[in-house]
Amino acid sequence: MAAAAATKVPATMRAVQYDACGGGAEGLKHVEVPVPSAKKNELLLKLEAASINPVDWKIQKGMLRPFLPRKLPFIPVTDVAGVVVDVGPGVNGFQAGDEVVAMLNSFYGGGLAEYAVASESLTVKRPPEVSAAEGAGLPIAAGTALQALRSIGAKFDGTGQPLNVLITAASGGVGFYAVQLAKLAGLHVTATCGARNVELVKSLGANEVLDYRTPEGASLQSPSGKKYDGVVHCTVGISWSTFEPVLAPTGRVIDITPNFAAILKSGLHKVTFAKKRLVPLLLSPNKADLEFLVGLLKDHKMKTLIDSRFPLSEASKAWQKSIEGHATGKIIVEMEG
Repeated sequence: MAAAAATKVPATMRAVQYDACGGGAEGLKHVEVPVPSAKKNELLLKLEAASINPVDWKIQKGMLRPFLPRKLPFIPVTDVAGVVVDVGPGVNGFQAGDEVVAMLNSFYGGGLAEYAVASESLTVKRPPEVSAAEGAGLPIAAGTALQALRSIGAKFDGTGQPLNVLITAASGGVGFYAVQLAKLAGLHVTATCGARNVELVKSLGANEVLDYRTPEGASLQSPSGKKYDGVVHCTVGISWSTFEPVLAPTGRVIDITPNFAAILKSGLHKVTFAKKRLVPLLLSPNKADLEFLVGLLKDHKMKTLIDSRFPLSEASKAWQKSIEGHATGKIIVEMEG
């Protein structure tokens, strides 16, 4: 079946890439490049949708050098959904025609294109109840939210404790998933966001919502006076001295975008055996988490909030919107045609 499907794949495809670090949205170029081929344990996908995460433009900006990008020119974005059109040697769990969600290899990217190669180990089947755009939003954003909550102590099998959590930037790409997942785990959720999104965040399940621009929001204090067992910290610019007074005695701040100062602070907390701790989180992608998250969408226990959709021909507009940092939910690029 793989060979039959492969004959339908064109030799070249449209893609969006950058040739150098820096440049922002203006640095993106529309190109025609060869369609990649699936090697051992890989799948060739005809992409339907991809979601842009802040890490994508941070890589372009040069913030993760010398690790990423591995080489230039680079086709960015890793979070995708599409249809399997060919399978490489050793693949047993998929066949041509399967609809899937995948996280592409961060070193090679490839998501802003009509076709991409994905590892079988980070690809899961997508049921009819989950659209391509909804599925593409999951891998980095929902995966990070899930792992952050687990590191605080959240459990999703009904055995967890009723913890109090704070979620900052709760209307952003990670935050809106974190609110929903925290409620599924039975946690009491306080959230921060801008005034225009307060009602939206409440509708996702937050018990208390603070406008971060108000004095109460800036202090992060729960209106009910609860101390936080954990914080899923999804923004920047909040100091440890702001978090420390609102934490429970063994509270943890899970920082999903740690800078050098945060890493140093975390190290200090470790060596001094501090009870209150800052904990940097680096996503550890895995198939089991992705299957769990897709299942939640399928069962309507969680939803992907889509801020905006752009065709591949307008990928630079999507890129710029992500850089500006005010999206409510996920920014999706759809591969038209």
